[in-house]
Amino acid sequence: MPTFRIPGHLLLASAMLVAPLPLGAQETARTAELTYADIVDLADEAPLVLRAQIRKQATVEPERSPGLEPGFVRLYIEARTSALIAGNVPVGESLRYLVDVPLDAKGKAPKLKKQEVVLFARPVRGSADQLQLVDPRAQFAYSEAFEARLRPVLGELLAQDAPPKVTGIRDALAVEGTLVGESETQLFLDTANDGPVSVTVVRRPGQQPRWGVSWSEIVDQSARAPQRNTLEWHRLACSLPDALPQNAILTRDPQARALAAKDYALVRSDLGECPRSRQ
Repeated sequence: MPTFRIPGHLLLASAMLVAPLPLGAQETARTAELTYADIVDLADEAPLVLRAQIRKQATVEPERSPGLEPGFVRLYIEARTSALIAGNVPVGESLRYLVDVPLDAKGKAPKLKKQEVVLFARPVRGSADQLQLVDPRAQFAYSEAFEARLRPVLGELLAQDAPPKVTGIRDALAVEGTLVGESETQLFLDTANDGPVSVTVVRRPGQQPRWGVSWSEIVDQSARAPQRNTLEWHRLACSLPDALPQNAILTRDPQARALAAKDYALVRSDLGECPRSRQ
């Protein structure tokens, strides 16, 4: 195995990373297993998403690999940039970074030379040719199929009207109407950028309950629920708690509180689970 002088600040950066993830012979299968939520999670944290070809590798000694899981090895990689998929930070043609990969069946580091990979990374300040992966396992086998899945997600995240990250539920209020079975519940959500987001659940006699989300200051009763595997869906399904926090309900009336909790459960059930393959 060739040896290279590994920059000390790359090793220091790796100390801040945890939980490595498989590559090597399992990488193609692992890439295919990525869910929509996985891809959003990675892209959300990555100022740079790029395609590269691995040119050289060197094994980092275990004593210089803090946080390394048993059965894994940390590699110092030298690669060549193939294409910048997303990001507005300059990168060099040559790249250097650290990645954690599983040992092969013989307990050795896999040989990755010439592999095409997709990297989710941050630039290292002052070094256009050095990267820090957003987590130790944020390297994936490149394929046209994977890029075809990735680009629409990046487009959603970079859109001017991209929905903000939801961080919790600020207020919930349920009001019964004049007719039996008529009601409306409004949920006002907290977001990372303090942008207004509200969910409205409307019940009408003889009709199925209907709910929708508004990503503006206007509470729109005609808003619709987001489609699965869209960024709007991800912001809700992957962030909202399983049950409505009782301290978010503004009224003390037991019947109204029960209605708010019931309507929230409806929303949560319709959104479904947020499946992830990455730990």
